[in-house]
Amino acid sequence: MILARPADAATVAAGLRNRLDKAEMEQLTGRILVVDDEPMNVIVLRGLLGKAGFTVLSAASGPEGHDIARAERPDLVLLDVMMPGESGFDTCRKLKADPDTAGIPVIFITCLGEMDNKLAGLDIGAVDYITKPFNSAEVVARVRSHLEFQRRSSRIIDAQASRLSQVQAAQMALLARPENLPESRFAVYFLPVLEAGGDFYEVLDFGGGRAAYFVADVSGHDLGASFITSSLKALFRQHAAPDRTPSETLAAMNRILCAITPEEVYLTAACLYVDRAGGSYSLCSAGHPPVVLQQGGGVGLLDLPGSPLGFFEDVEFVTRQGAVQAGDRFYLYTDGLADGVGKGFFTSAEFRERMTTACANSTALPLAEAVETIAADFCGAARLTDDVVLLGVDV
Repeated sequence: MILARPADAATVAAGLRNRLDKAEMEQLTGRILVVDDEPMNVIVLRGLLGKAGFTVLSAASGPEGHDIARAERPDLVLLDVMMPGESGFDTCRKLKADPDTAGIPVIFITCLGEMDNKLAGLDIGAVDYITKPFNSAEVVARVRSHLEFQRRSSRIIDAQASRLSQVQAAQMALLARPENLPESRFAVYFLPVLEAGGDFYEVLDFGGGRAAYFVADVSGHDLGASFITSSLKALFRQHAAPDRTPSETLAAMNRILCAITPEEVYLTAACLYVDRAGGSYSLCSAGHPPVVLQQGGGVGLLDLPGSPLGFFEDVEFVTRQGAVQAGDRFYLYTDGLADGVGKGFFTSAEFRERMTTACANSTALPLAEAVETIAADFCGAARLTDDVVLLGVDV
């Protein structure tokens, strides 16, 4: 599953201009919600803003204003501070706490001399205040100013989204696809929490029933983590070979990563070699979550010692070897899969038990369906904070 937000290049370019021209200022209108228990204030503001080209909605109380804001999504809210029952401050807090209305700018309406109210309003999320009695030019100028800022911000966000989508597209192009490597017999679920993720996987088909599988998790969730993935692909392809063990592959990659990555960047990884013709597997871990092996009617976790890549140059990696046969299955994954379980740690007993149970329950399913089912079990209702890779391999 991939998340992307494409943006229109012409809109992005227009949004990055340094200033709005006169024609744009004249077109800078929108829908304004006025929340005030005084009917005369509403009438005055409706007249001022309507004359300036704005569409005006109104509410006589905070709760009504919140309901209208959720339903109508106005471009800006003018909110009276002193109202009976729910104050404007309380209403503002509710608007900012509600994901549906949090992004709507709020301008408070206050009386002259209420400096404490003005400061308190800004502290809870308002962008400005307008004092009573109203000055028509000031009201229109302040509303237009904040709408301009809001729209510029939206355009900048769209521009950044466009750039991120390009990074994501480049990252997706790097990833191996099951349909392109049918002899490698794998299926994968990949979900970055950002437009581009720091988790990565790669598959190499050596031919003759032999293949190598690599899953890595780069420290951090920012874009910097995603930029390392292109290096990982090149490094793995350079050092993975049928005449090498997984530990030799990781050791060679580690030496280079120590030289090219900043001190604060490291990654955990699991490297699996499967020889279907020879009926064997080799596995090595660099501080990564244990690999699941489904074999002979049972499911177990293969825990291996290992240091993360990119930390220390002189480290030893241990290779575990074993026999496999048709019907056996491996699952390699990143620790984001544990987000919705217990405290979110792949080392927790709760996660380990749930992981083995989920894999056991999917034994009879085709591999692609099993991967999707297990991923849905862990990620379907969870609020993920980390990227997720789940790679299934059939022997």
